[in-house]
Amino acid sequence: MRSSTTLVLLFAASAALGQPPAGYYDTAAGLSGEPLRQALHDIIDGHNSLSYAQLWSAFQTTDVRPDGKVWDIYSDVPGGTAPYSYTFVNDQCGTYNSEGDCYNREHTFPSDWFNDAFPMYTDLFQVMPTDGFVNNKRGNLPYGLVGAVDWTSQNGTRTGMANVQGYSGTVCEPIDAFKGDVARNYFYMLTRYKDEAVSWNSDMLANGDLSNWAEYLLLQWHQNDPVDTKEQARNNAVFALQGNRNPYIDHPEWVVSVWGATASIPDHQPGGGPVLRGDVLSYPLGGIPSGPVRVLDMLGRPVWASPWSGAELRMPDLPGGTYLVWHGPYTLRFTR
Repeated sequence: MRSSTTLVLLFAASAALGQPPAGYYDTAAGLSGEPLRQALHDIIDGHNSLSYAQLWSAFQTTDVRPDGKVWDIYSDVPGGTAPYSYTFVNDQCGTYNSEGDCYNREHTFPSDWFNDAFPMYTDLFQVMPTDGFVNNKRGNLPYGLVGAVDWTSQNGTRTGMANVQGYSGTVCEPIDAFKGDVARNYFYMLTRYKDEAVSWNSDMLANGDLSNWAEYLLLQWHQNDPVDTKEQARNNAVFALQGNRNPYIDHPEWVVSVWGATASIPDHQPGGGPVLRGDVLSYPLGGIPSGPVRVLDMLGRPVWASPWSGAELRMPDLPGGTYLVWHGPYTLRFTR
């Protein structure tokens, strides 16, 4: 437990600025794959653990909408009108009979998977306020893509049989606007608790890490729903309370470096490799290798290729996400 007044003031000041303290991630610089995950684990380990009762008041800073209402991913409709909203404290569950009755504390990473153990049980990076009825409908279901729908909430969150390669059970699918949020919750959990996770039990897990189908799914969700201002603000607010951050919100490219199909490839390779400035790829030190330039997405799928000609090469207009340029003996990871 960190109790130093100096540290608390540092956390609060950094949260107000919307960024980690200077040097917070220094020990992770230049790493990829398992060494990167271990370095991030060491940085975010040993946070200030809250009690379960303290989560109610914590939500008032971590999950507050611009209008002052509770930010519930199972009822909110970004860019639209939510079917209902909750007032902090007044609308805490309690009992409920239907959707819209009250909000409670949901473990987006179900606590049964880790036997209700602490400190993960109250870790704000995965416990969020949600509608009690929808939370109950979800229960301990894995997240996934729903094929045959059993039930749909008022904002479009669904449960039903999975339409996911490699898994055929029942799943819960949040709306697209929050898929990246929950994916990054999971990447955080498998980093902060990488040592404890070997004893956890879920269809989304295998041998202390994500199962193959879950990893592929969550990578897609991370790619398709990038970090937004809501997540950044939540990261800062949790940091002010717990003293640690979700590194995959601060550095979304690290998800690919740890779990992507090209995770074992370093982010930077010395020795005269290519440099990308804007959309232009060049070799400032000369020695341009022969062969085509290939671009892969974070799942290892080829998205573009071109022969090299001249002193530089203009890259294609790509959707937002993380990519890998491959040319001769060199690789270069970049984010759009």
